[in-house]
Amino acid sequence: MSDIRKLIARIASQEEQLQSTCFLAPRTLGGSVRTRVAGLVRTFAPQPSDFEGWGIFQPQNDREAEVIEEADFVQIAEYLQQFPAVRLWLAYRLRGQTWLAYPANESDVRQRAGIAKPVPVCLVGEGEAFESAIARWDGRNWWFEEIDRRVDPIISERLRAELKQGTTPEALNFKGMTPEMKTTYDLVSQRIWTPQKQQQQQQQRDERRLREALEVGGGQLQEFRDRDDFWLVEWTTGDGERHTSAISKADLTVMSAGICLSGEDRNFDLQSLVGVVEDRDESEEW
Repeated sequence: MSDIRKLIARIASQEEQLQSTCFLAPRTLGGSVRTRVAGLVRTFAPQPSDFEGWGIFQPQNDREAEVIEEADFVQIAEYLQQFPAVRLWLAYRLRGQTWLAYPANESDVRQRAGIAKPVPVCLVGEGEAFESAIARWDGRNWWFEEIDRRVDPIISERLRAELKQGTTPEALNFKGMTPEMKTTYDLVSQRIWTPQKQQQQQQQRDERRLREALEVGGGQLQEFRDRDDFWLVEWTTGDGERHTSAISKADLTVMSAGICLSGEDRNFDLQSLVGVVEDRDESEEW
């Protein structure tokens, strides 16, 4: 019983001492900071709450720790030296200073971490897509240390140039390229091209929808422009008369016909508008 009381007393003493002791820790956006007291890991919510980076923290109570100052290069280097270094290819920013990266040597990372896959690298202070970076693995997180200046920068430049030219991952091939580079390139291209492709597909669907509605009524689509909740549609009647109308995206109802309909524009949709315009033209001829 006395041993247990001594242990409790020692832990209480060390926790009390912690209140006046500063500690170094990394902090990502939305994350907490941790330190070890008497072999136990203590977790704190950092103040200010929007701090991201390497900081020197001082506990304010048993739940919060305040950033006293940002850690300097030497302090960060000493902290990271306790973990194994791994070289990664930076792919793209996920949020804040966290980037997605891929191992430069799959077999090496598989031995260290058990699996070779895309990983989030925290607190990337510099860098851009396809740059080689050195990161440290603490068994839970990957921490950015520095850009690997030993790697030929021409490789990164070549990958960025190929991406800009629209080279597909399947067609990517140049001297010195590794499977890991190709995987990184695939990750980046998917991130950039997938939204663009989805946008193009949506535009094609919108165009087909407008074209079919007009053709049913006997008209023909010329072009259309996106205006948030409606389209500005340029179309022609069967005899080639050109009109511009504002059409709701939701149900193709007419918001503004572009001709006088005595305030009854919304009583028609794009399909019926063609007939209304042609009937009006015929009545005017009479």
